[in-house]
Amino acid sequence: MLYRIKFICEEVDGFLREIKIDSDATFLDLNKAILDSCGYPDDQMTSFYVCDEEWERQQQITREDVSEPGHEDEDLYVMEATRLNEFIEDEEQKFQYVFDPFNDRVFYLDVKELIPGEHLDQPVVSRSQGNPPVQVEHLELDFSAAAGLGSIFSEEESGEFYGDRDFESDEFDPEGFEISEREEY
Repeated sequence: MLYRIKFICEEVDGFLREIKIDSDATFLDLNKAILDSCGYPDDQMTSFYVCDEEWERQQQITREDVSEPGHEDEDLYVMEATRLNEFIEDEEQKFQYVFDPFNDRVFYLDVKELIPGEHLDQPVVSRSQGNPPVQVEHLELDFSAAAGLGSIFSEEESGEFYGDRDFESDEFDPEGFEISEREEY
């Protein structure tokens, strides 16, 4: 059986992709098809969420095993080991695909059609409209103001610590400092 899965992004008007993929494919196969269809590199910790009809997140399907010690009893699904047919039974099944994990930016996936009797070895992009959003939005940091500051020391103080220019070691009185011999802390 094939699934025809449509996905969009609210950030970009006119962006749409549809992928036909075999029901026995894994979520990792779908992940790769989505990245390829958008021209994204495969260098982010992407994930899928199974959603209800209101797009509320339910079960997460992660890129890597991120279980914490002591939480082994929780259901954990990893893309590589989870087949699409484990979560897709009907048309209109919804998913969110997190393509920018640092900013929680998502594609909305919707299973539009179940096509019985057909199989594909590799996913196929069956429809492609518009340009995808930039995958990862980086903070733009402006270092130009700091670059003009240079050293906080004048040239003659370069290599010295603040205030050490006026320090005279022969004026230091070690008896003025009490150092406790106790080992308690």
